[in-house]
Amino acid sequence: MNVIATPTQYKICVKGHLAPHWSHWFEGFEITLKDNGETLLSGPVADQAALYGVLIKIRDLGLPLVSVMPVQPKQTENSAKGEQL
Repeated sequence: MNVIATPTQYKICVKGHLAPHWSHWFEGFEITLKDNGETLLSGPVADQAALYGVLIKIRDLGLPLVSVMPVQPKQTENSAKGEQL
């Protein structure tokens, strides 16, 4: 049986601001420059191999990693109440 995994959403925070010309390295990610000098990358990651690929790009740019956090999908109102659709 083949199971197609749903990509996991991640928020990856790095120290320093990512210059706009590097955004093509992180296609599919929303890039947010924070006031505290950090950059937040938010987006889907297909699997662990893809996550390591993103982390390697961050390392290659010399950006210190602050955090990597998976983001739980928001529950719909019906699923939160335990109702079936």
